[in-house]
Amino acid sequence: MAALVLCALMQASHATGTPRITDASAFLDQTESLRIQDHRQFAERLAQIHRESPALTTAEQWHLRYLDALESSLEGNYAAAEKPLHDVIDHSGDPTLAAKASALLMNNLAVSRRYEDAFKLAQQLTIDLPRIQDKAVRLQVLGYLSQMLNLAGQTDLAIKYAHMMEDSLPPGMTSCNPRSKLVAALWSAKRLTSSSPELTQAIDTCEAARQPIVATAMQLILGTLHLEEHQPAKTLALLDRIAPGIQINHYYPHTLSAQVQRAQAYEQLGKDEDARKAALAAVAMAGPDDINDYLKDAYEVLYRVAKRHGSTASALAYYEHYVAQTRGSLDDVAAQALAYQTVQQQVLTRKLETEELSKQNSVLKLQQALDAKAAETSRLYITLLIILLAAIGLWLFRTMHSQKRFKRMATRDGLTDIFNHQHFISEAGRVLHLMEKKLGHACLISIDLDHFKQVNDTHGHVMGDAVLKHAVAICQQHLRPADLFGRLGGEEFGILLHECCRNQGMDIANRIRIAIEASPMEKDGCVISISTSVGLASTDTSGYELLRLCTEADAALYRAKRAGRNRVIADTGNDGLVEA
Repeated sequence: MAALVLCALMQASHATGTPRITDASAFLDQTESLRIQDHRQFAERLAQIHRESPALTTAEQWHLRYLDALESSLEGNYAAAEKPLHDVIDHSGDPTLAAKASALLMNNLAVSRRYEDAFKLAQQLTIDLPRIQDKAVRLQVLGYLSQMLNLAGQTDLAIKYAHMMEDSLPPGMTSCNPRSKLVAALWSAKRLTSSSPELTQAIDTCEAARQPIVATAMQLILGTLHLEEHQPAKTLALLDRIAPGIQINHYYPHTLSAQVQRAQAYEQLGKDEDARKAALAAVAMAGPDDINDYLKDAYEVLYRVAKRHGSTASALAYYEHYVAQTRGSLDDVAAQALAYQTVQQQVLTRKLETEELSKQNSVLKLQQALDAKAAETSRLYITLLIILLAAIGLWLFRTMHSQKRFKRMATRDGLTDIFNHQHFISEAGRVLHLMEKKLGHACLISIDLDHFKQVNDTHGHVMGDAVLKHAVAICQQHLRPADLFGRLGGEEFGILLHECCRNQGMDIANRIRIAIEASPMEKDGCVISISTSVGLASTDTSGYELLRLCTEADAALYRAKRAGRNRVIADTGNDGLVEA
């Protein structure tokens, strides 16, 4: 038998004149073009490339893997096609090939009744559609999307996508596929008769384009319409005419559909025995777990024939199968609707843009009005809550910001940004109280800029303000983080040196005086020399009472001014004054 099969394959190869593979890429492209034109030759060419095993590039290997999955799908072996298609999508790195694999996988998932996965993939395809550059592939994806929407009962959207396919048809491509998708949607919507021009155009177009699988699908729809119009003879004549093509292409859904239509036509003609044989042949084609409308119709024929002939037991058995198929079909429709609704609720109203449309087109929109209303209301409540929370947060932020600003304004001098008089006195009193408890040392320094009134009178208050800021910046360079620095009024400043004895305080005060004297103010081409008089009082000699320290520091300051300015004098209590 193996030898006979091998001989048959060799004879078929010689008979068709299939050349040896010299250009693998071109061979694969030509093979793919045959997928719906000549299934038998498509399968033979796949067998040939596996038999000859030519050297393939990585891209060609992925293309072949996709074609193998396509052949498994055409044979009805969807489980075998799933993993190769996932591999192509996830790992091929070819967006065009991945799009074709996604579309085919979506179709296979739907046929395998894994509707939720199919609709999720459909949603992803609608998102990816604008990025698909190949017009032929985009047309193929649109076709699968039309088919999926038709399966979900969304016939109006399916018709719309079919028209989109027709409108965006690349130059030189046949309109067989768009017209066949339009016919399928019209048939599902019960808007088709055997004389409908759309059906006639689709059959003629697909036959002229040499796409027998699609043409056969349209002709089988015509056969069903003849049966619905009680014209069984026309159905049988049509089936006899297309039977050779069905046998050659060996496409399982067409084979099963034709056999069931033949049984229904015989029954309408009163040929019960022929009807029974044809129906039994259809049942024999199916797997034990298959559930579809073809088998439902076949069991219905068997039930009616057995009942008319008085075969009660057979009629009951067939009726049970018919009921199981009907229930399964209804469950299948419910599962489709539920999956469609589930995916819609997950994606809500995602939209896509295609190059052929000037506006966004909603693909998977929630159709049930009550659910849409509930979702819309929920979104509104959530939006209002977010707005309310955002408003509260903004109010709190502005309140805290205002509080911080007001607090800073209450404690800082507006010009120099150091402590104002009130806050400096308050903080100095607090620090001295703490120092007294642990017997620490502190010095209070009073600083006054010499001849500052002349600066204002000569150069104006703007320059005077700049001089004050300049002096403050120099002082801050010589102070420690723990020291307190405040403006006591006008050009007079106070410094409380933390943990500092009298001698250390004199050194710091003198460094500040020297630094100010050595850094004249330069602005707008004007140079102003600055000097300071400094008075110092220490807790070593004056104690920790702030009022006494202030009094003695001020007294030392005025003595410095009377002594000629630009100097530091420390009040040493009972011992007199010390000058630096």
